Amino acid sequence: MKQVITFIIALLCALCALAQTEAPDSISTHELQEIVIQAPKVIRKADMDVYHPSKSAVENSKNGMQLLRNIMIPTLTVNDALGSISAAGQSVQVRINGRVASIEQVKALLPETIKRVEWIDNPGLRYNGANYVLNVIVANPTLGGSLMLQAKPALNQKWGYYQGDAKLNIGRAQWSVGGYFKLTDEIKAHREYEETFTYPSGTSLTRKETPLGGELDNSQGAAWITYNYIKPDTTIFYVSLHANRNFSDKWQFNGLLNLSNGDDDIDLMDSSGRIGTTPSFSAYLEQHFAHKQTLVVDFSASMYAGHSYSDYVEKYPGSTHLINDIHTYIKDSNQAYGLEANYIKQWRASRFTAGVSYTANRNRSTYENLDGAVFHQRQDKAYFFAEYFHRINKVTLTGGIGAQYTSFLFKETNQGSRSWNLRPQATATYSPNRNHQLRLSFTSWQSAPSLAETNIAPQQLDGFQWRIGNPNLKTSSSYMLSLRYSYNLPRISGSFGVRGFTSPNAITPYLYWDKDRLITSYENSKGLQNISFWFAPQIEAIPSWLVISGTLQYRAERMKGNTYKLYNHCWSGDVSAMVTHWGFTLGFQYVRAQRDLWGEKISWGEDISVIDLSYNWKNWEFSGGMILPFGKYDQGSRSLSKWNTNEMHTRLDMRMPYISISYNLQWGRQKRGAQKLVEVDANADRSSAGGR
Repeated sequence: MKQVITFIIALLCALCALAQTEAPDSISTHELQEIVIQAPKVIRKADMDVYHPSKSAVENSKNGMQLLRNIMIPTLTVNDALGSISAAGQSVQVRINGRVASIEQVKALLPETIKRVEWIDNPGLRYNGANYVLNVIVANPTLGGSLMLQAKPALNQKWGYYQGDAKLNIGRAQWSVGGYFKLTDEIKAHREYEETFTYPSGTSLTRKETPLGGELDNSQGAAWITYNYIKPDTTIFYVSLHANRNFSDKWQFNGLLNLSNGDDDIDLMDSSGRIGTTPSFSAYLEQHFAHKQTLVVDFSASMYAGHSYSDYVEKYPGSTHLINDIHTYIKDSNQAYGLEANYIKQWRASRFTAGVSYTANRNRSTYENLDGAVFHQRQDKAYFFAEYFHRINKVTLTGGIGAQYTSFLFKETNQGSRSWNLRPQATATYSPNRNHQLRLSFTSWQSAPSLAETNIAPQQLDGFQWRIGNPNLKTSSSYMLSLRYSYNLPRISGSFGVRGFTSPNAITPYLYWDKDRLITSYENSKGLQNISFWFAPQIEAIPSWLVISGTLQYRAERMKGNTYKLYNHCWSGDVSAMVTHWGFTLGFQYVRAQRDLWGEKISWGEDISVIDLSYNWKNWEFSGGMILPFGKYDQGSRSLSKWNTNEMHTRLDMRMPYISISYNLQWGRQKRGAQKLVEVDANADRSSAGGR
């Protein structure tokens, strides 16, 4: 511990000694004058790519999500119909003026207020382990207000999205109030599932599930009110109250089990889900001082009150006798608090950033199926970092180091762990001109065990499968080295590169037999390593008419546990095309999800396609489209364990035509929300009672 603190202090002193008293680096904003959606002007900075929306991209958008879709940033997948943003199969941290934001807050942005979009595919230490960061910069505050309304119902299913948001600007202050409701109710679903259990004796049993139907519910809503005060170049104050309600989140599958041992077929019902409410509060203060110094303080808190459940029932057809009747019901009352402070000092060609954050989670879980047994878990995380950025002619260098302390403890058993982990990071960028850039970067981060992975309460999944957490897990570390080349050519831009990743002690599930029970638990494995190659172009195929963007990625990986070694390789990617003319916009998108190896299982997300046609008229936008116009919905996994090999495909009736109507009313001129340079994480954890 003393060595870590001494090292950080020495690093801070050394970096401060390199400081130069010059004006800050900045990029001026220029309005583009295109009359159709075109590839936007891209400025390759050392630590980000900056995109300026074209005039027609703004005119053909009615909210922030639609504008991000119209910009068509290479490697970025924006699905407005389903409300998701991802990149190369990984999550993207979305920010508005520097503060972490939700998809709903992005949808509440007026396109006219968005001045530029910063795409950061190599986030620094202050982003605390994010894969990618998308920062939307909106207009400076002035007087005015706005009202935004959107309704998007499906025509053949109980599915839809509805949102409203109103903003009122009074001097330097802005009030915002809004809410949304997402309906997903009784969507037809079924599961294709087959598995083989191998016992330590060498005998085996195969179970094949013939689907007999099922359904998905996933309805949720939220309401928010925010206030911010902005005195330009001096003070920013931001307060937000937010409440999210998960009304129904349920999977249910019905099937007929056929057993290889000759036993009679078995009817089964497998269902799991959760319901809960999460109120949250955040407060933010940013103060600018002389000599281009900034101090940022952010506080957030959230609570979660809800329950998760799983039900697994087996019986012979036509019989009332139950072979297995398994029910898990967990009530959570969890809290989270976070506090972060950053110091930023800028010069003409340099920037120094240092910060500290603390997050506390207090979880209380009551297992009703275990006679009301109560489990308490405490988790504390402290993070310190310092980072220095310096530009020398055509070369830019960034280096820094972070240190994370993690502690978690189960009150009932006094089990837990404590650990310190270092987080080094470095980037070298060479830019011979504005159209070409070569970047080599090394990043690292830590992942703490979750509540579900450490909770020792046994959960029965079916007739002989159980799940038990491991309270002795250690925080895992991950390291990534990437080389990327970016280019801007006439009518084509994009990037390609290679990325290597390793997590030598990744927290992964593993299986073992305990008498006649097959247990799923968790371990610090012997590591995951993978290498990825990607190519992401954006092409103006027909000037003033057609823009095409896409990503193609190949990944090869190896996973080693304490009792296994597995390999995986796959292709993944996406393609988007947009045609714009006479006020109409026709868009198409297809995504093939990445197949990820983790532990003894390969999992994949949604393979999805969307087609959409919209028309803008004054303050209105009318559109219609279809989710999954071709192909078959597929989300699933394949287990490679020597004790349990299985393959599962989840199918949904997702071929849904929909219509969308949006209305924007504006008066005066708009102002942006508070520019939040940091965001402390304080998300209340929750239990999981998921089934097979």
